[in-house]
Amino acid sequence: MTLGQAQGPGSAEVEPFDAVDVIRTKRDGGAVPEPALRWMVDAYTRGYVADSQMAAFAMAVLLNGMSRDEIRVMTDAMIASGERMSFAGLGKTTVDKHSTGGVGDKITLPLAPLVASFGVAVPQLSGRGLGHTGGTLDKLESIPGWRAALSNDEMFAQLQGVGAVICAAGSGLAPADKKLYALRDVTGTVEAIPLIASSIMSKKIAEGTDSLVLDVKFGSGAFMQDLDRARELARTMVELGTDSGVATTALLTDMNTPLGLAIGNANEVRESVEVLAGGGPADVVELTVALAREMLALAGRPDADVEAALKDGRAMDAWRAMIIAQDGDPDAALPAPNETHTVTASEAGFVTRLEALPFGIAAWRLGAGRARAQDPVLHAAGIDLHVKPGDQVAAGQPLFTLLGEDASRFERALEAVEGAWSIGSDAPAATPLVRERITA
Repeated sequence: MTLGQAQGPGSAEVEPFDAVDVIRTKRDGGAVPEPALRWMVDAYTRGYVADSQMAAFAMAVLLNGMSRDEIRVMTDAMIASGERMSFAGLGKTTVDKHSTGGVGDKITLPLAPLVASFGVAVPQLSGRGLGHTGGTLDKLESIPGWRAALSNDEMFAQLQGVGAVICAAGSGLAPADKKLYALRDVTGTVEAIPLIASSIMSKKIAEGTDSLVLDVKFGSGAFMQDLDRARELARTMVELGTDSGVATTALLTDMNTPLGLAIGNANEVRESVEVLAGGGPADVVELTVALAREMLALAGRPDADVEAALKDGRAMDAWRAMIIAQDGDPDAALPAPNETHTVTASEAGFVTRLEALPFGIAAWRLGAGRARAQDPVLHAAGIDLHVKPGDQVAAGQPLFTLLGEDASRFERALEAVEGAWSIGSDAPAATPLVRERITA
């Protein structure tokens, strides 16, 4: 099919391509030529291509997929729709990390200062939570005084001095993605792997980092519940990063069970500080160390002793400096719940199952998350787990505690977790937290 020209409404200017032809090409399983695909993204960003047309194109992509080259072009066109940051003058190697999100996933908090303690710059542009997955910025805003909004100059200065920054991404990065993401959300095309990959990677590549490590989760509490689809997404994103000149690797990690023992905002900060102090839950420490090793290897420090940096206080020093640099008080008391409700074991045995998604939904219903982007979060709300799968419990032993501002939310939270855990006579077989490592 030949992609034809289109004339803009109310203007003598002729558009080089026609959206209907682009849609038909993808609908019929063809590959959209690079100039036409770049035009489609640009024309949609500036409002020439209508939402209805881009929705049709997105559905065609969901049904028919895209080639590696098409995904690269789409991602690059989305990057070109806005500004691109550069840390070339920083004098440090930069490495970033992105997680596809899950329940209790607070790894960015201990990870960024840990990696920075080795002299590597970690520019971590993060977001807020929506639905059952918590946002990194929401967690950090539990700390009195801490601010998420930094200018580019402030970010650059903090990377030079402290080495790590976790802050809100500016609106100038990949505006095409913001527009397309909102459309996918209401047209049933969120699950299209080419569109997920280009959405995530357009922002990450536009951030200008030298290298990137991806934590792609699978299981009950993950965006990608199926391991094979999570693997496909990880491979697609690693290829995108590589094709764009960003050294990229990915870890496939299990999100069938909540990560750590804290689900919420303030309690996840508390748990992160425990890890930085050399303690914390074993799974949070394991994943923090695994991701730190990946990041430092890409940054040219493959022999860095990350466990030592957690034990000897270097990572904690970097954490405190990072929080203070953004006007937070690392010594201030974190928000505490007004009401709690503890659920106990009805029988003795081994915890055989603790499903991530129901506990994430319960924490959300308690106020730890938001249903709409404009909703506030309750920083003290959430859930503290007292056991994990494999633990032996006695009848009457605490399993988990709901945390809230008032007790009125407890009933719906308990409904969410009904049937979400099991106790049996035999301990379950252990499963690895990090399932696979994916490279270019």
